[in-house]
Amino acid sequence: MPEEKIPRPTIKRLAIYYRCLEKQLLQEKNSISSKEIGELLGIKASQVRKDLSYFGEFGKRGVGYDTKKLLEGIGEILGIKKEWDTCIVGAGNLGVAIANYPGLTKSGFFVKAVFDNDPKKIGSVLASGIIIDDIQSMPEVIKKRNITIGVITVPASEAQKVADALVDAGILGIVNFAPTKISVPKNVRVEEIDISVVFRSLAFHVNMLQKGEW
Repeated sequence: MPEEKIPRPTIKRLAIYYRCLEKQLLQEKNSISSKEIGELLGIKASQVRKDLSYFGEFGKRGVGYDTKKLLEGIGEILGIKKEWDTCIVGAGNLGVAIANYPGLTKSGFFVKAVFDNDPKKIGSVLASGIIIDDIQSMPEVIKKRNITIGVITVPASEAQKVADALVDAGILGIVNFAPTKISVPKNVRVEEIDISVVFRSLAFHVNMLQKGEW
């Protein structure tokens, strides 16, 4: 089914299902039901079934799913078996933390380059062994290292300029941590992650709980 017909929340939940199934398989749970998945994740079983139905039949009614086969099926949908070469633009605290995060590599995302425009940072070696490159070299480095995903961790004022440069260099997917929306062509996918929005949403829920209104 074409991606545009699949709700984006469904795609995000698939990644959550994948992580859940990994843990269950490690615990030697060889079969699992949509109800069990839902209970583990706080999601309705009907939602789990609906999400999976977009991609065909994975289990049998009343029997459930083979954990390993479902994990492999979702992994194939998400492209987990592929290796995704990634770059980060902005070697501030957030950019460096992401570059050094070992969980990315375990998930198949390999940070091949980190770019910055600060002369004091260019040439520095991160804990992960990556050398910070001059942002001016971004087009040639991205093409040379076959990078397809870019991560933006620069100030909001620079985000669109960086996004344009990434697109011009051939990047097909962008994770934008800058607190502003960016515009890209239709053939480029963007995931916007504004950390402050997440905290504000959480603060609202905590506030309601404190007031006893929930």
